[in-house]
Amino acid sequence: MRRVVVASGSALSAEAGAAIADDGGNAVDVAVAATLTTMCTDPGVIAPGSAGFIVVAPAGRHPVVIDAYAEMPGRGAPPENTGSGERIFMTYGGATRTIVGYGSVATPGIFAGLALASQRFGTMPWRDLMRPAIDAVDQGFPLSTASAEYLAYSHDVVFGWDPPSYSVLHHEDGTHLRAGEMVHIPHLADSLRAIAEDGVDVLYRGELGARIAAAVAEHGGLLTRADLEAYEPVVRVPTHFDLGGWEVFTNPAPALGGVSMAAIAMLAAHHGFAEWTAAQIPILVRAQRAVLEYRAGVLAGSSAVERDAMRLLDAARMGDLHRLNGSPSTTHTSAGDTDGNGCAITVSAGYCSGAMPAGTGFYLNNCLGELELHPAGYHGLAPGTRLTSNMAPTVARRNGATLALGSPGASRITTALSSVLLNFLLVGMSLSDAVDHPRVHTEVFEGQPTIAHEPGIPVEAIDGLEVRRFPDLSMYFGGVQAVITDRTTGLFAHADPRRVGGIARGG
Repeated sequence: MRRVVVASGSALSAEAGAAIADDGGNAVDVAVAATLTTMCTDPGVIAPGSAGFIVVAPAGRHPVVIDAYAEMPGRGAPPENTGSGERIFMTYGGATRTIVGYGSVATPGIFAGLALASQRFGTMPWRDLMRPAIDAVDQGFPLSTASAEYLAYSHDVVFGWDPPSYSVLHHEDGTHLRAGEMVHIPHLADSLRAIAEDGVDVLYRGELGARIAAAVAEHGGLLTRADLEAYEPVVRVPTHFDLGGWEVFTNPAPALGGVSMAAIAMLAAHHGFAEWTAAQIPILVRAQRAVLEYRAGVLAGSSAVERDAMRLLDAARMGDLHRLNGSPSTTHTSAGDTDGNGCAITVSAGYCSGAMPAGTGFYLNNCLGELELHPAGYHGLAPGTRLTSNMAPTVARRNGATLALGSPGASRITTALSSVLLNFLLVGMSLSDAVDHPRVHTEVFEGQPTIAHEPGIPVEAIDGLEVRRFPDLSMYFGGVQAVITDRTTGLFAHADPRRVGGIARGG
């Protein structure tokens, strides 16, 4: 019997994946089941009405990416609905500005993508993959540490305005739930049962989708039944690069995360990054700064993003820095099996809209409200346009070994994953040490170019950048979930301590 190892955003979701492995599922089945469970049991961190990307490395075959990311809605929506939504501010990560409400909801794609991955690469019936999520929601589940931490910042401004949403995450006295307290989401199990028995068409072309679209319209949003009916996941060829003798495959354009992560890793490697010393950390910082400025200044607003992404990758392969200078509500699951299959799934709800259409139990995304990803302006895209994303689920292969990893963390996804890949593939750390090691992230904070970093590494001000030191390891810097399967050494998984994820084995 095949054996499977999984690392996911919570112990509950990892155990859900292991249960599927015990029933005979492969790595794709396990990753899909764990993702479905975490989408429904990590409120705030993620939501059922999400979008994402799935990287599958089938045994003996070339990896593929299933793009199940959000689209710009608005087919047939009244013109007066454009612009609805509430701009909010949170002190999460120091300062976060976003837009919430029904007007921030994009067309969700993840259920369509997970169903396609199951159909093409899995071995188990779809209804069986849904079962762990349905059981957890039916029984109620403890609030995870990551959810509780995000709620401390968001419970009022994100989840305080919509009565069905508010009642799930708050006590009668107005205080929000704390870690470990039980969560009960009315109607969600019924919605999930419908999707399990009748397939994802219930959401995209059936009664559930109609109910969601009606609620969005009633509250001035753009998502319509026509948007849901038109949605299709897209199978793409991954971005591919070599690092430390490994072949690495990640999310391609039009998403921005994979190509940015790849460019950071290649630039740092080209310029000799090999250890976390005061002399070499500037190599990584300069690579991050060059790529992230290019992402913000060129890719995010590009009308030809595939062309400009290729320019970024070409410059990174040549080590040409000069050529370039010019959501907490995310979760990740990685799985691998002894047959040689690997799967990495990253799913996002943005910062979450706070909207829950009555009678559905479905929290919806705020992917339109992620201001840093929409330089054309809020609601500035044509309906049906795929939104840009920082997500970068990744697999790597070498000599019979398969590595699968990914991370939540908005703009920090690319710096978290490139750091882990450099640590494991180049520096020579163990996988657990590579994930746990302190991180740096270059950003613009309060108007100043800044190096944000965790304690334990010698970071100094360079090139006029300010330094922002965090007192401890922080979920602000992502939450990498990683697994490796090797014909010689077996299976290993590690969950990032920054988000208190879970690992499990099955089969």
